[in-house]
Amino acid sequence: MKTVDARGLSCPEPVVLTRNALRDGATELEVLVSDFAPKENVTRFATNQGYSVDVAETDDGWRLTIRK
Repeated sequence: MKTVDARGLSCPEPVVLTRNALRDGATELEVLVSDFAPKENVTRFATNQGYSVDVAETDDGWRLTIRK
């Protein structure tokens, strides 16, 4: 599973990094974010692209597991 560490980044950077990783062929992706807005935006983007998203809260934000 590929991991995108987008903690501390503001939108749209986490969405762009997620899009690029999925475009590169990742079928399972872990995205780490530290703020609420990127969590919502990455989740919305992935769902709109046909992926399922599992969200887990971590000590420093959220871990989004994206699967086809």
